[in-house]
Amino acid sequence: MPLQMNRKVFITCAVTGSGSTQDKSPHVPRSPKQIADSAIDAAKAGAAVVHCHVRDPETGVPSRRLDLYREVTDLIRAADVDVVLNLTAGMGGDIVFGPTEAPFPVNDSGTDMIGGSERVAHIAECLPEICTLDCGTMNFAEADYVMTNTPGMLRAMGAMMTDLGVKPEIEAFDTGHLWFAKQLVSEGTLDSPALVQLCMGVPWGAPNDLNTFMAMVNAIPSDWNWSAFSLGRDQMPYAAAAVLAGGNVRVGLEDNLFLEKGVLATNAQLVEKAASVIEGMGARVMGPDDVRSQLGLTKKAPK
Repeated sequence: MPLQMNRKVFITCAVTGSGSTQDKSPHVPRSPKQIADSAIDAAKAGAAVVHCHVRDPETGVPSRRLDLYREVTDLIRAADVDVVLNLTAGMGGDIVFGPTEAPFPVNDSGTDMIGGSERVAHIAECLPEICTLDCGTMNFAEADYVMTNTPGMLRAMGAMMTDLGVKPEIEAFDTGHLWFAKQLVSEGTLDSPALVQLCMGVPWGAPNDLNTFMAMVNAIPSDWNWSAFSLGRDQMPYAAAAVLAGGNVRVGLEDNLFLEKGVLATNAQLVEKAASVIEGMGARVMGPDDVRSQLGLTKKAPK
């Protein structure tokens, strides 16, 4: 399949994530106000979409607290800049098993398994325009941890998101996740055209080599919309690769802490750098209204 460069590109900024990065950079936001301020700064720098997790304001540890989500979304919506709001629904599927010869009982201190309704409770409360749907179970670079997303759970959560009028962003960490996403669309659980985020270089999912990347790109139906990212120092090269292959761009502190070697970044700086890459390739950076029109999004008021 020949490359077909995308000439109109939107940038998603993944503001803080759920990784243990809170003590690795002073720029990783923790409190709702810090997260909202960083998202607003990213929007002013050119991000049309902000993808938000929340953290405990004191410790910085990733959280699922509904009141924190509500505070973040209220602050972003009250800002003097428009932006498409994308909230994670990826938490609440964590299992940490015991040692290899005795996996049960699971480790209570790391396991966080809840039902589908609870996993999307903050989505129903805050009504963002987009929320994420991690479209498969994943092993990461941790001995006994599994991010668990069964087909039954994904069907249930996807149906809830569709019923709420919130567009799922399919997080595809490997080729099988795209296979199942197409199944969800064919069943009517998700609407078509769907929205996909290609998550490259996340251990142990799809490696971030270009052959694997193009295999993922070629598995996406031609009428779907998609973005891509890779981790760390490969964040900006993948911004260019995504545009060249016909997609959109994600950057942000969830995936990379550095502007360049040895220089810690802010979210706004990463967005500005991505915008310069995009524009240097001859493409245009889209604003939030154009993204809403392209993706069929409806800006909602919370309950």
